[in-house]
Amino acid sequence: MSGTLRAMEFIVLPNPDDVADHAADLVAAQIAAHDHVVLGLAGGSTPLATYRALAARDLNWATTSAWMTDERWVPPTHPDSNQAMVQETLVTPTGVEFLRPDTTLPSPSDAADAFSHVLTSVCRAQSRSVTLLGLGTDGHTASLFPDTAALECSGARYVANFVPKLDAWRLTATVDLLSASDVVAFLVTGSSKAGIVAAIAAGADVPAARITAREHVVWLLDEDAAADLT
Repeated sequence: MSGTLRAMEFIVLPNPDDVADHAADLVAAQIAAHDHVVLGLAGGSTPLATYRALAARDLNWATTSAWMTDERWVPPTHPDSNQAMVQETLVTPTGVEFLRPDTTLPSPSDAADAFSHVLTSVCRAQSRSVTLLGLGTDGHTASLFPDTAALECSGARYVANFVPKLDAWRLTATVDLLSASDVVAFLVTGSSKAGIVAAIAAGADVPAARITAREHVVWLLDEDAAADLT
């Protein structure tokens, strides 16, 4: 089932494995069709299956540069590190170029500023940009949490964002940077996300709903996550 609500396309798939396969197919098609793809990668647990599905495909990874859309302010080898998860599931098996913030720098601001410069150098005009994102039950995506300072940051850049409810610093792409992608795909699974998915479809102003794209935003949902859509 697919449909368009608020200029968003929702594709409902039977289960999380089908969401992962559909997302991997989308990325694979973009890599096959373009000379250079800049691939934004989500952290968290939901994208794991997609990264494993991608790693199993025979793709020309030499034409792709991958980057972390957000990171926790922890050492790169920490169990909670997004880049450690991506390194294990996608980068090591494929050898894809992988760009990530340096969380060994003195402060979150230093790391965010440095990574902004890195992304500027790789996101050249002729590149095709595809970004995978997740969704929290509070409507956050990347590390753009409700009522945090990063939501007010303009410009396509990476910023440090303190999240009071987590009492922790995060590093994150801004709304403008994520929305500069040609294609954005949200990967959403599980019944715990059904309420926020329905709220976004109904017009809720949460961080994830603010993300647009130059061409296309697609929401890949399993049946549990889509249960409250009408």
